[in-house]
Amino acid sequence: MTTYTARPIEPAVLAELRVRDDAGRPCLPFTATDAEDGSPLRCCLRNIVEGDRIALVSYAPLRRWAAVTGAAPGAYDEQGPVFVHAEECGGPAAEPESYPFDRPGALRTLRRYDAEGRIVGGRLLEIPAEATAGFDEGFAEAFADPRVALVHVRAVEYGCFQFEVRREA
Repeated sequence: MTTYTARPIEPAVLAELRVRDDAGRPCLPFTATDAEDGSPLRCCLRNIVEGDRIALVSYAPLRRWAAVTGAAPGAYDEQGPVFVHAEECGGPAAEPESYPFDRPGALRTLRRYDAEGRIVGGRLLEIPAEATAGFDEGFAEAFADPRVALVHVRAVEYGCFQFEVRREA
């Protein structure tokens, strides 16, 4: 069982992204082939399976969070490509036993942001064999700093946003 909550993209945001993404481009759904098989879906936090109906959209997670919280991330605002299901999918499993996309040996950056949306540190994580414990340790270290409001998990290889964890209220 995970200690922290990996957050998928919110359903209302997904509805918007399925029309027009955060770069202003229309959504162009397609059927996944073996080329996308195993890539992460940010709507339900599972991997793509060949035959899934998906879309590759531009997503600005910090901008979306800042719009809700009133933060002003300035130059730290960024957007990048993420895969989502082309239609509503029901989201992630209710009680995940592990963090999403937790393949041992994969490299992740745990990027820390303060309440204004500015980067206040980060950590490189090579996912260990005990992936859940490795993520838990990384998040505990991040949230030990009282300035940290949220952590973005990103793949090192492509810089892709994987998921977000927020400080528990």
